[in-house]
Amino acid sequence: MKHQHNATDKLLLKAGEGRIYNCGTMTAVFKADENETADKYSISEWWLEPNSGGPGAHQHENNDEVFYGILGTTSILVGDNWLEISKGDFLRIPAKTIHDFANRTNEKTGLLNFFIPGGFERNMPSIVKWFDDNKQ
Repeated sequence: MKHQHNATDKLLLKAGEGRIYNCGTMTAVFKADENETADKYSISEWWLEPNSGGPGAHQHENNDEVFYGILGTTSILVGDNWLEISKGDFLRIPAKTIHDFANRTNEKTGLLNFFIPGGFERNMPSIVKWFDDNKQ
C-alpha cells in the first residue's frame, strides 16, 4: 500500500502496511522515511526467511542504525563479532561500523530498524534490482 505523507502529518500504518521491497529471502517494509520525517530518520521492518543471509557486510559513513528484535532471533554482525538479537532486544550500531545480519534459525525472524538521519529508502530500488539480478 502506498502512502504519501509529510513531516507534519500524523502517520498510522497497520501491521503489514508500508512500502514493501522484496530482496530475495529478505523483505523490507518501510514505515516512515525522509519525506515523512523531515530527513531526521527512516523506520523499516526487515524480515528474513529461515536459514537465510541478509544484505552482506557494509557500513554507513554518516548514519547510526538501531535494531530492535520483533520476531525470533536474528544474528547481527557488529565489527568482528556476531550477536544474537531476540524479540525485545535493542542494538545501536554507530556510523562507520561494519555490520550485517542473517537468520541462522529454522523460523522467520524480524527486526525493526531506525536509520538516523533518514534517507536509506533512496537505496531500495537498486538493492531490489541487485537481489533480482543475483538470485541463487
